[in-house]
Amino acid sequence: MKVPMHPQFGQLMKDATAHTRAGDLDAAMAAIRQALKGSPGVAPATPQNADLVIDIDARLIGSEPAAGPAPCRAADLPARFVSGHFAHRAGARDYRLFTPSARAEPPRALIVMLHGCTQNPDDFARGTRMNALAEVHNVVVLYPAQSRQMNAQGCWNWFKHNHQRRDKGEPAILADMARQIVHSHGVDTAKVYVAGLSAGGAMAAILATAYPDVFAAAGVHSGLPAGAARDLPGALAAMQGKGQGGWAPSPAPGTRVIIFHGDADATVHPGNADHVANAHRTGATARQETRLECGGRTCTRRIHQDGNGRIVTEQWVIHGAGHAWSGGDATGSYADAKGPDASTEMLRFFLET
Repeated sequence: MKVPMHPQFGQLMKDATAHTRAGDLDAAMAAIRQALKGSPGVAPATPQNADLVIDIDARLIGSEPAAGPAPCRAADLPARFVSGHFAHRAGARDYRLFTPSARAEPPRALIVMLHGCTQNPDDFARGTRMNALAEVHNVVVLYPAQSRQMNAQGCWNWFKHNHQRRDKGEPAILADMARQIVHSHGVDTAKVYVAGLSAGGAMAAILATAYPDVFAAAGVHSGLPAGAARDLPGALAAMQGKGQGGWAPSPAPGTRVIIFHGDADATVHPGNADHVANAHRTGATARQETRLECGGRTCTRRIHQDGNGRIVTEQWVIHGAGHAWSGGDATGSYADAKGPDASTEMLRFFLET
């Protein structure tokens, strides 16, 4: 049976659509019913026609696009550990970058992690376990990679005079790499830190000295102070504890540094830790020393504070430890599972800034 249309069927259906979009379903249904009554004098729809009416009602009420999958929430975006390349006037470097699972708030901080000789970013990330901590604390971690073309052993060139100053060589590359990550990931410029092991620790000390406006604090593990050497023979002497005494004090009073060094380190003499601390103690007025039992080792922790009670330097002497990242994952190179967890303590120190 053919159902006659109402003379104003088109207009009534437009009205129904408008009411539906406006959320007034009662008005929409009334317009639909009127449109389906047909011309004046036409009998109401028979039960056979009722299926047609129901079908039309369903199509119109559901005329809005069907809902698709729920949009991703920030927390649904997983943590990532990706590779990148940074080109700079002073030389290009590869890097690895850890970004934590996305949150509603921006990352709390950026930590630049500088590996030691013979290491690479993946090895260093594994040995320090910094990524796992960064995920918990919503921190971005940048692992620059030293080029074997620039140093055959993969060491940062902390001992060369052209890699020790602001806007020169590797310090310039690393500082600008950090700035780029800060900009691209929305990190607070006041929450940028650097840490390193051995040659990486020595370069971290240089960055803290040359770029106190970029790095709010530094972590130096089994490293050497800025300016400890000017060439390879000088580097070997400094590593044996026979430095030439040309250590460069930080130009910025209160540049904060946390230091870890094993007193059984046969690669970099433990006395270098004292030189790092001395170079950054400007403004310190009080000292505290505590003996601790940490992860199966005994430690001595020395803290120097300024007049406001702010910790300027925090130095950990790990008794019986050699040349390795304390409290690390032994599946990584130069990582010692015993002792205080250097990664946890560094992150705590940094985030106190």
